[in-house]
Amino acid sequence: MAAAESAAWLAAQRWFRAKQRPIASVNELDRAPVGSSALLVLEVAYADGGQSDRYLVATIHGREPEDGEGAWAALVQAMADESTLPGVAGRFTCTRTDALTLAGSLTERRLRVEQSNTSVVVGDRLILKLFRLLEPGESPDVEVCAFLTDAGFAGTPALAGAITYHAGDGEPSAAAMLQELVPAQGDAWAVMLAALADDPGEAIRQAARIGEVTAALHAALASRPEHPAFPARAATVAETAAWRASAERQLAQAVTAVSGEAHDRLVALAPAVTARFADTFGSAGGEARVSRIHGDYHLGQLLARADDGFSVIDFEGEPARPLAERRLPSSPLRDVAGMLRSLDYVARTGERASGLSADNWLAQARSAFLAAYGGIGPGETALLEAFELEKACYEVRYEAGNRPDWLWLPLAAVERLTMAS
Repeated sequence: MAAAESAAWLAAQRWFRAKQRPIASVNELDRAPVGSSALLVLEVAYADGGQSDRYLVATIHGREPEDGEGAWAALVQAMADESTLPGVAGRFTCTRTDALTLAGSLTERRLRVEQSNTSVVVGDRLILKLFRLLEPGESPDVEVCAFLTDAGFAGTPALAGAITYHAGDGEPSAAAMLQELVPAQGDAWAVMLAALADDPGEAIRQAARIGEVTAALHAALASRPEHPAFPARAATVAETAAWRASAERQLAQAVTAVSGEAHDRLVALAPAVTARFADTFGSAGGEARVSRIHGDYHLGQLLARADDGFSVIDFEGEPARPLAERRLPSSPLRDVAGMLRSLDYVARTGERASGLSADNWLAQARSAFLAAYGGIGPGETALLEAFELEKACYEVRYEAGNRPDWLWLPLAAVERLTMAS
């Protein structure tokens, strides 16, 4: 077996999502040549006997391509040509949009960032994203990006092309997408953290600009309510009940994830948190609105452009949620809550790094963000706080499993939000 098909190699990749499940076997299901390279579909079975996964791997000479070998550029050319790439058991279909123009040399530069997929800058105007986990169904990342491009929303990189895998035994899966490259100074997290050290006032102005682009994003996503996949309407009773169930599930998982003093503190808070979820989501049906949303909105999902604006990226939603759930309409306040939680994180990180007064700065940044967003109505405040509380519960579980030294941050947020009136 080639190195790029071995269980040990797969398990070591940042984009391999089943880190806690020992691999029982890896089998090649399909292979489609692309010039001198190939796209492989690997089926990964697990020792627990549960559902297997299918992963996409680009390979050349039995390993993953290196920059300059032409494998990534070949995928871009296949989209430009709208090629069909036949495999042994299925096929890859390539499509393009009017945003795809090829000019000059298609150089390759793989981004060495930690993410669940692989991104490669191709030439000086395009960025390719290879989806590693092949999930049957329509990708929200491709779908939302295509919708926003068509709607004329300038706050996200335009969709230039896509590759879809058609297996012989099921629904198609998104394999890759191509977008215009946005020249950027970094993501909003890095830019705001640097501003906190040098000019906290500029960081507040950045929060306001993020509020503006967030409002524009939500307006664009709700701009075509007649579109069956992009509704804009009042929430149903079933939807608000599902929000309550999701929040209660996050709380239960957070309680299970922690131990010792943190567990005792969370157990003591749990009745009040549960009551808050019941009261807020139980009475939200009349005023809450739903539309498509970003779904995993935080500072790392915005690029800081040279013109001081921000571009929104990565519309996959929370990877832990099933794909079908990530495509459902939800409250835009979920995105607002996610960004407020991200501002809390950057404030506490800045406090540790530079002695910033986190509470004071955070109060101003939250106000600036919400004011630029357009404000939160009287009937929305409780719902926003409930979504923040749910997100903080999720963060408790995440930090307990990945960064226990940071558990104090979301735990303090759960306490603060629970006590809020």
